[in-house]
Amino acid sequence: MTDQERLEAIQAVVDRVTSWQDGATEGTVAEELRNGAREVGVEMSDEEIRRLADVIEDRHAAVDAAEVLSES
Repeated sequence: MTDQERLEAIQAVVDRVTSWQDGATEGTVAEELRNGAREVGVEMSDEEIRRLADVIEDRHAAVDAAEVLSES
């Protein structure tokens, strides 16, 4: 899987989780990100999961996975 394919798969998971997780706890969002990543066959580190979950909870709107994961 190329880096671009990986990011596209992660973005699909983020979009799905964001669309129905408004108001969910961080633990729920993180778990759904992990489940989605497993379903699409993408490995994500705990740090990547945490960063994405934090942004999903903070923004309550569309999240650009590539942007979040490229931030230091």
